[in-house]
Amino acid sequence: MRVASIQMSVVEGDKEKTIAKAIENISGVADADLVILPEIWNVGFMSFDRYESEAEDREGPTLTALRRAAREADLYLHTGSFVEKDGGNYYNSSYLLSPEDDILANYRKIHLFGHNSRETQILTPGEKVVVAETPLGKIGMATCYDLRFPELFRRMAEQGATLFLICSAWPYPRLEHWIIFNRARALENQCFLVSANSVGPNLATTFVGHSMMINPWGVILASGGDEDVILETEIDLTEVKSARERFSAYHDRVAWLS
Repeated sequence: MRVASIQMSVVEGDKEKTIAKAIENISGVADADLVILPEIWNVGFMSFDRYESEAEDREGPTLTALRRAAREADLYLHTGSFVEKDGGNYYNSSYLLSPEDDILANYRKIHLFGHNSRETQILTPGEKVVVAETPLGKIGMATCYDLRFPELFRRMAEQGATLFLICSAWPYPRLEHWIIFNRARALENQCFLVSANSVGPNLATTFVGHSMMINPWGVILASGGDEDVILETEIDLTEVKSARERFSAYHDRVAWLS
């Protein structure tokens, strides 16, 4: 299947224009089977003062526009994340959509980021590991800071995921950490991994970009730089099984240690 990662910057202070920018990018990769967007891309991750005022439910403008875009482009779409309000709580929430406009999965970020960030003060952490069963294969969903916690990815792999999708707003100066974690999470589970990171400035922070597509051997198939870009590549999820048969590290794990 053909996968596309949309690495994009926010239009500072203009949510409507940023949504329109994302929709235009999606329509530009209509040959893809699966597309992913970054984390809280519609207002910018660092725009904490706007989290509550710009929070949406499932009927809000962000998800509504993305469901239409997935249908019109005839592709599966990882929406990236946005701030979702549910009852009295706010979540860093992402969705996986089908070409038929169906919601296949909803993941709420489990590991919220508190370092120089107000995410932990405003948002409620998710409590559910999410692996979506789709015609493309079993897809695990995670968000940004989750990359630092390997047990989440092992749990997704044990639930059958052969592809991890990571939406992110990973900032400078921790570029080397970003590269290491993308490759390690794929390699240690012998899974494919596709990430879509934010890029450019948002308030006083600059995101590192360098979105990635990694194969089960930890090899980088495609990588972005520090500008807006759309990455595309072909992946074959049956390679996960063959990689594990050729080198049995995943099967050799000791279950009681996990």
